[in-house]
Amino acid sequence: MLHVIATPIGNLGDLSPRALDALRSSQAIACEDTRRTWQLLSHFGVPRPAEMFSYRQGNEERVEERVLSLLRGGAEVALCSDGGYPGVSDPGYRLLRACAREGLAYEVLPGACAVEVALLMSALPTSSYTFRGFPPRGPGALRNWFAEDAASEHTLVLYESPYRVGATLAAALEVLGDREAAVCAELTKLHERVSRGYLSDLVKEFAGAKAKGEIAVVIAGANPKFRRAPSENMV
Repeated sequence: MLHVIATPIGNLGDLSPRALDALRSSQAIACEDTRRTWQLLSHFGVPRPAEMFSYRQGNEERVEERVLSLLRGGAEVALCSDGGYPGVSDPGYRLLRACAREGLAYEVLPGACAVEVALLMSALPTSSYTFRGFPPRGPGALRNWFAEDAASEHTLVLYESPYRVGATLAAALEVLGDREAAVCAELTKLHERVSRGYLSDLVKEFAGAKAKGEIAVVIAGANPKFRRAPSENMV
């Protein structure tokens, strides 16, 4: 059995009892960063398993066969990332697809995920939303990426590097117009911070500045009531 474990995105208290049981019972743990995962295990007094190895972007294909071999042999294997769900903007999808293809059992243990936390913290509509992961870096590709959702009424959720959030907000403003949005940093951590406002306000706030920690950006969909009225721009 493969246990797909959502680990805390900040507050260690968010690790579920089921996740702890799975970590304790697994003979092997495939994780994004073995050092980070060992810190998590140590915090909860979970013994180091017989095997613990890195499964991350760049080595997925090579390590996938190692995990599958363990599962074929009847081992209990835990899969986790540094925070949130493995497979959601982190490696994991390839392995889960391979398990499904071979009929190898796996389970997903619910837990913290920055997508839902950011969505709720933004105070923007939650009835339907689109999660796009990390945007491309090139200016042209970034504008085209936002253009794909320009007409959608779904709330848009994305992740971004603290070094690039200002440029990404500027591209969103250029393509989507001046909509309500929120920048969520260090979610569930001691210095959690959420900046809400129109995109033009957030562009000014984050222009040339490095935000602190991991960032989730939430942007309202194409609904006039979440767009700044022309009169509000006349100061």
